[in-house]
Amino acid sequence: MNLITTPFGFSTTAEQVLSGIDLRGKRALVTGASSGIGVETARTLAAAGAEVTLAVRRIDAAEATATEIRAAYNDASVLVRQLDLSDQGSVSRFVADWDGALHILVNNAGIMALPTLERTPEGWEMQFATNFLGHFTLAIGLHRALAAADGARIVSVSSSGNLIAPVIFDDLNFDFLPYDPLVAYGQSKTACALLAVEATRRWSSDGIFANSLNPGAIATNLQKHTGGLKTPPERRKSPQQGAATSVLLAASPLVQGIGGRYFEDCNEATTVSRRPPDFTGVARYALDSGNAERLWDTSLRLIS
Repeated sequence: MNLITTPFGFSTTAEQVLSGIDLRGKRALVTGASSGIGVETARTLAAAGAEVTLAVRRIDAAEATATEIRAAYNDASVLVRQLDLSDQGSVSRFVADWDGALHILVNNAGIMALPTLERTPEGWEMQFATNFLGHFTLAIGLHRALAAADGARIVSVSSSGNLIAPVIFDDLNFDFLPYDPLVAYGQSKTACALLAVEATRRWSSDGIFANSLNPGAIATNLQKHTGGLKTPPERRKSPQQGAATSVLLAASPLVQGIGGRYFEDCNEATTVSRRPPDFTGVARYALDSGNAERLWDTSLRLIS
């Protein structure tokens, strides 16, 4: 299977990826769209004509973002709705209130490296619950809306953190292993990649294709527990560059009908069997079909 390559690369911006693409009539949902690359992803999709819903925990911050996007792009259609991905009740309410087709679901929101072990009321480790399980429940709940779009795309934002840890199926919540902030983060981001693999396998017959990605190193609130961005300056991206791979997978015709793959720098990444020094590529376990199916079945049991 050949790797998917595009004319774009490391320095490409989201606006450049969607130049000339008309998304009028499409509906998009972006989680965590009140800061960082979530804002730029939503802005670019709205600028191309899509109706964009910002699904966020803090309504006030998102309303300011929505107002700015509407003003910048001729009263673009931008909506704001409350969603707390760590709260399964919040996800269920969001799904219940959704009406109509959904063409683009960008699972963008995330948290990173919580310094101490935090759990949800269900006892789930907070990074796994927020970064993956919340998005899994959201995608499951919106399956009918995605199928109604007749060609929907799911974008699952992973990271180079997938190279830190696989999904630890026998101890997802660190009930036995000593808690490690980056291992927990890595597990959650591997799970995000596996979601795209299994969603495509199960739902491609409904016209739904899912891919995952590493947006790159962007200075955002995500690094508030790690002392800021440690990546060398030459490997850092602006938020506009960081959103480029997300919008490529969300709307570019270059990846039409493609699913179950992992991208970085706007191109499909190389699968690796050992962690590279520069943290590029995707771990083999993060695309393994057996792991993907096991995670999906395990997650269904957890949320049922």
